[in-house]
Parts: sequence; C-alpha cells; structure tokens
Amino acid sequence: MGRTINGGYEKVELKKGPWTLEEDQKLLAYVEEHGHGSWRALPAKAGLQRCGKSCRLRWTNYLRPDIKRGKFTSQEEKDIMRLHALLGNRYC
Repeated sequence: MGRTINGGYEKVELKKGPWTLEEDQKLLAYVEEHGHGSWRALPAKAGLQRCGKSCRLRWTNYLRPDIKRGKFTSQEEKDIMRLHALLGNRYC
C-alpha cells in the first residue's frame, strides 16, 4: 500500500500499535491550530507516521476536548434508569 506519486508508488512505513505521548501532542497541536480538515492528509502535515484513519480514531475516541470521562453523576444515572424503564434495551 502506498500513495501514487508521478505514476509510481512510494512505500511509506506507517507506525502501528500504541500511541506515544509525543504523537498525541503533535496531533492535538495540529488540530487545535489548523482544524482536522482532511484526515487523509493530516498525518503528513502534522509530522506523524500514522494513517489518516488512525489519527481520526485517536482524535474522536481519546483526544477530543469535549469527551467526558469518569463516573456518571447521580442525575445522569437517574436519567439512564428512567429511560431504560421507558424504552428498555432499545437505543434507536
């Protein structure tokens, strides 16, 4: 797998496995300054040896500032119980 450059292919080794703190910081800094734009083009612009999908998933699931982590508040827990009683296991 590689990108087409002038009709040929350039083999680029992509890093796999766990993200490092340095990679997280690069991704955060780039997205904060420029926005994400094209996830496919972002890794090269941000200086990451990852694929665009990996960057998108890392941002969406772990680094996005509006992600709430931790325990549910008592109000959230009550809402969940109330909605489960009303709707059951249907979530659509």
